[in-house]
Amino acid sequence: MAQRNGLLEGIRDLAGSAMPSGVKELQREIADRVRKIPTMLNEFGYDAFGLHPETASRQMLAAALAYRYYFRVETFGIERVPPGGVLLISNHAGQLPFDGMMLVVAMLLEGEPPRLARGMGEYWIPQLPFMSWAAERGGNLVGTPENCVALLEAGECVMVFPEGVRGMNKTFDQRYQLQRFGQGFMRLALQTGTPIVPVGIVGSEEQNPGLANFESLGKLLGMPAFPITPMFPLLGPLGMLPLPVKYRVHFGEPIHFDGKSSDEDEVVQQKVDRVRVAIDDLLADGREQREGVFR
Repeated sequence: MAQRNGLLEGIRDLAGSAMPSGVKELQREIADRVRKIPTMLNEFGYDAFGLHPETASRQMLAAALAYRYYFRVETFGIERVPPGGVLLISNHAGQLPFDGMMLVVAMLLEGEPPRLARGMGEYWIPQLPFMSWAAERGGNLVGTPENCVALLEAGECVMVFPEGVRGMNKTFDQRYQLQRFGQGFMRLALQTGTPIVPVGIVGSEEQNPGLANFESLGKLLGMPAFPITPMFPLLGPLGMLPLPVKYRVHFGEPIHFDGKSSDEDEVVQQKVDRVRVAIDDLLADGREQREGVFR
């Protein structure tokens, strides 16, 4: 075991020495920011939900490189995110969840203090080899109401994309047209007394334009959707890589809601619609302010 650990450390040292200086600097920045996350750790270096900061730091490097140099992300109003338990509610698009990755990196690198936005993953993730372990060590959990409540009551920052697959796989002619929001996030906010910060992500809607979506074929293949884009399935998996669009992430003012999680659907829906309108306004302002899709 000692020899194996020594070999792994040697490989890490060798890989580190081969890194460009800019990448090393970013890696150090990530590690420093992760150490400042206000999360309670046990004596073994894990939090109550399986987060391991050292593992999270390593996982974050590729996303941070994309954040800084590929999508060139800018944030607006991130200081509005309050401390303690909070729900970040955002639009969702782009075939693959790069928007969620960029929101996580934004909260880590730009938030003061740094926060780890916890993602609520799909139910099938634990069925994939190593994915459940990697997700937990990086701070993500399966998206059950129980997990979300536990995170919020522990003072964590949780991000939710109420459009779900409906948003991710919409076609290009539907860009920036918010799809139906579920009510689950609002009932959780009411149950835990958690403020909601609306988030409008500009850029993700153009990163991989959808031409069509064959849901029936996707279900046949065990997938939530089967999108057709200019490059997919023509180029296979490579066709799902995003265009180098410029991301702009706009944070709105926190919204506090009164009521009960058991309220009638009509009552809860009015509150959901208020969040939806706030995100719509952020997207409209963000699109008006930008100079173009790629700059």
